Amino acid sequence: MDLLQQIVARAKANKQRIVLPEATEERTLRAADRVLADDLANIILIGNPDEIAALAAKWGLENIGKATIIDPLNNPKSEEYAQLLAELRKKKGMTIEQARELVKNPLYLGCMIIKTEGADGQISGALSTTGETLRPALQIIKCAPGITCVSGAMLLITNQPQYGENGVVVMGDVAVTPMPDANQLAQIAVCTAQTAKSVAGFSEPRVAMMSFSTKGSAKHEVVDKVIEATALAREMAPELKIDGELQADAALVPSVGQKKAPGSDIAGKANVLVAPNLEVGNIGYKLVQRLGNAIAIGPILQGIARPVNDLSRGCSVDDIYYMVAITACQAQSR
Repeated sequence: MDLLQQIVARAKANKQRIVLPEATEERTLRAADRVLADDLANIILIGNPDEIAALAAKWGLENIGKATIIDPLNNPKSEEYAQLLAELRKKKGMTIEQARELVKNPLYLGCMIIKTEGADGQISGALSTTGETLRPALQIIKCAPGITCVSGAMLLITNQPQYGENGVVVMGDVAVTPMPDANQLAQIAVCTAQTAKSVAGFSEPRVAMMSFSTKGSAKHEVVDKVIEATALAREMAPELKIDGELQADAALVPSVGQKKAPGSDIAGKANVLVAPNLEVGNIGYKLVQRLGNAIAIGPILQGIARPVNDLSRGCSVDDIYYMVAITACQAQSR
């Protein structure tokens, strides 16, 4: 069973309630139909029920009737949600009138449903920008306890089973925070390890804090940041297996790790790679994807108190289907 099949199987074993706020978008609705047919998750669609029913009939989707459909313009909980949103944002000057308008927005409405325990996660991005997806999540659901920055992890499935976890490596941050400071980098490490457990199914994440230096082979302030972040991550999560600073080959290749970092429990055995900044992370995963023919799944957003994930506007039905499974696995661990 490959990793995607494993993720789907874990999602099915403990079904979660996933909101799809872009419910009249064709790929989203087709993915929802497939999710419901496969009994992968309980789906909440946000949109006009008559329009959704007409589109389902037009496209021959036979399972949409199993979804919960919430009309954002005719929602009996609108006032309750508006009052709560105004309270959550009163320090930012939000009025009740502004809140009443925002809870008609499907992206905000979905996050209010999650905030009030009516759902477990949300996925959008087929029609929306990353900013539009993240803004209501950060305003309403907020970051997880002890976390102040959001980051994105990528699952890299390679044909090199000697590396990572049978050829699978989880890498972060590849999507969100351009220049993390040491504290933020430590948070990214802890969150990426959690993603490795909840989504990739790693029983023991082994985290390498990456740099162009291994154990003092080079001196620079950016190396100092990685060393400091490693120490902070150990304080945040004492049980976490983590080491740094390590070059990529020292992190992944046992012979190199033994030579460059003798005595390290992580060198040569890492299955989670934490880039020192977004530039390195984004470039690195794309090189592995294109030159190494790896399958790249993500980015998976992490650091939010409840899972909210972002899609590419060029996403496929398959992309949305598997992101539902990934979001469900994230939700199971909370």
